Amino acid sequence: MQVLIVKTSSMGDVLHTLPALTDAMQAIPGIRFDWVVEENFAQIPGWHPAVDKVLPVAIRRWRKHWFGSQQREERVLFKRELQSRQYDVVIDAQGLIKSAALVTRLARGVKHGQDSRSAREPFASWWYDQRHEIDKKQHAVERTRELFAKSLGYQKPQTQGDYAIAAHFLRDVPQDTVPYLVFLHATTRDNKHWPESHWRDLIALLQPSGLRIKLPWGAEHEHQRAQRLADGFNHVEVLPKLTLEAVARELAGAKAVVSVDTGLSHLTAALDRPNITLYGPTDPGLIGGYGQNQHAIKASNGDLASTSAEAVWNRLRELL
Repeated sequence: MQVLIVKTSSMGDVLHTLPALTDAMQAIPGIRFDWVVEENFAQIPGWHPAVDKVLPVAIRRWRKHWFGSQQREERVLFKRELQSRQYDVVIDAQGLIKSAALVTRLARGVKHGQDSRSAREPFASWWYDQRHEIDKKQHAVERTRELFAKSLGYQKPQTQGDYAIAAHFLRDVPQDTVPYLVFLHATTRDNKHWPESHWRDLIALLQPSGLRIKLPWGAEHEHQRAQRLADGFNHVEVLPKLTLEAVARELAGAKAVVSVDTGLSHLTAALDRPNITLYGPTDPGLIGGYGQNQHAIKASNGDLASTSAEAVWNRLRELL
């Protein structure tokens, strides 16, 4: 059976889809997947052993200059690639009008998705041949597992979902002689940031432990923050700019991770690494870290500044 997945973004949502593929692979021998995903996250689907082909799409970038000649040419090439294969099943796991209208409707195969009561944007269900009711009162991973089970005709397993990507990185984890932690300090929204002073307090508390601390970053302002956090500490390393796969390898080799609410925190969960995630205004219940050794610290008043370095250090010591 050949299946097309439409799950374009964000990083966390793409990662949350992986356990559903593992379920399907175990329930239906020989099943294979192609996957339409935003270009920035195109490395992720190929880490799963059931994925054959990744079809990058650039809806976010195209929208900025929709009628530009380059954008039109890219859309023509994408459509040609998308329609080059007849699929047994097409599963739109995004549940948004833009993905359904611009991608799912063009694909060749029986189209499945959430019904109007379940999808994030109800009108997206107009483009599906088969519509499924999916319980909203469960974690995003479980919602997607349920959608795949109903679309492909098997019972959703009652066991915890398996991302099935950790093995991809085990053979190449960094061979550091000194155990290290990774601090994921960067996120997109200001109210999801933990104050820099708190990060530095935590770094200072860890100094006597003998553990190294690695700080990844993406954008230049994140690089500057990492340098400020590391200033004056010999046990802290600001990593060079890395690809997503290279960041994953650093995470795979870490003894533990401390993170704010960010896509890389979900990647840590997918790699089965012990992780403490700090939450302020967001609720970790339905979209938080899913997997083994995932621990949430939620600010009681929604303000991350109220979560002290000592509280994080106490939880971290339990993990270590």
